[in-house]
Parts: sequence; structure tokens; C-alpha cells
Amino acid sequence: MIRQVGTAVVKPVAGFTRGFGYPAKAARLFMRKPGLIRFLVIPFFINLLVFSSAVYYGLDLFQQVLQTYAPQTEVWYGMILYYLAWVVALLLTTVMVFFSFTVVGNLIASPFNELLSERTENLVLGEPPQEGFSVRRFLVESGSAFIAELKKMALFLGCMLLLFLLNFIPGIGSLIYAVLAPLLTLFFLAVEYMAFVLMRKQLSFADQRRYVFRHPMLMGGFACSVFCLLAIPFLQFFCIPLAVVGATLLWCDFPGEEESRFSQTR
Repeated sequence: MIRQVGTAVVKPVAGFTRGFGYPAKAARLFMRKPGLIRFLVIPFFINLLVFSSAVYYGLDLFQQVLQTYAPQTEVWYGMILYYLAWVVALLLTTVMVFFSFTVVGNLIASPFNELLSERTENLVLGEPPQEGFSVRRFLVESGSAFIAELKKMALFLGCMLLLFLLNFIPGIGSLIYAVLAPLLTLFFLAVEYMAFVLMRKQLSFADQRRYVFRHPMLMGGFACSVFCLLAIPFLQFFCIPLAVVGATLLWCDFPGEEESRFSQTR
């Protein structure tokens, strides 16, 4: 079978737009190939449970911050402190919900997401699965996927903590943090969901990073689309599978250099 290798996107705007559209392409693929939906059942309920728990404990945190730091007074400075505490509580709640849903949800559902990515690639390329499903194979691959996911999460949280320390630099520190933190988040989202297909191609983390940087606007558009899905109520439940399938479709259109050379000789 001859595999069609995608060409590189030259224009930055076109690359960003195309990358942004991959989660929507994933949704269309689910409609055309309803057999994929069976791979969503367990991850969907995992996401539902994690998100519900994050919102519940996030609202509890919100109330605690307000009760602790919001003064019960009518004076003008008391009102300023109240609204300041309200903003801080809202930001803490948002960060807690976002990271607990993204980090914990991906961590628990990673074995199922890897299986979903594999089946998606098989469908798109018209290739049969390399191996039939077996409980033993699933458990072995689940352990590997879980450990790899844990390492990525630890690395990301460590980087975010280091960036947070920039806020203690007077003057320019907060500005640098405001620029680098969103960029790191987008980079993490791109690496996070591309990893399900890239790790299956046995690419190391350094190779995965190079692949992402080789298509900066494409990956930026994809990451921004995933971030938007995470910010839209109720769509969060479907964000992870759409991102996993979207990343797999992106790889099928833009395979790595080694994969491209191999495909052209088939």
C-alpha cells in the first residue's frame, strides 16, 4: 500500500489554521466511523468523574479562599480586598480545575487513549491492526503509557513551578511569566496529545520535541484549538478523545522524516 505523505505547510497563517481544525476533523471522523465510539466509553466516564470532582473541590476551594481573605466590612478598603480575594479565588479555582482535569484525566485514561490513537491510524491508512486485542498486551502497554504520562506531567509541573518563581523578580518578572506560562501550556498540550502516536513510533522525548518544533504554527494552531475546547463548558468531556484523534490525523498528514522515507519505499 502506498501511503500519501503530507507536504509541509509553508505559510504560517495557513499552518495555524490547519492545525486549529484537527479536533473538528476528529469529530467528523467519529461521525463517519461510528465504530471508533466504542473506544470512548471508558475514557468519557473517567473524564466525567475527574471533571466533576475537580469542579466540586474547586468550588470548595473558592469558598474557603473567600472566607479566609475576604473581610466582612463595608469600608472602602475592605471592598477592594474583597474583590481582590474574589479574583484570586477564581484564578485558583480555574487553575485547579484545568490542571486536575487535564493532568489526572490524561494520566488515568492514557492506556485507552493510546488504543484509540492506534485504531484511528489503522482506519485512516487502511491498515489492519498489527496485533489483535489481548488483555495481557493491554496491561503491559497500560503500564508503559501510565509511567510515560507520569513523567511528562512531573516535568510540566516542575517547569510551571520554576516559571512561577519568576513572579518574585521585581518589575519584569511577572511580565516574563505572563508570556512564558501560556507558551509552555500550549507546548505541553501539543506534546501531550501528539505523544500517543509519536511514542508508538518509538520516538524519544527529544525526537518528539524536535517534531513539534519542526511544525511550530501547525502545532500552535492545534494546541490553541485544544485549549479552547477545554475552556468551553460540556465540551471538556469530549476534548481529550478529540485531541487524541486530531493529533493522530495530524501525524498521518505530516509524518516524521523517518516515517516519510519508509512510506515512500513501500
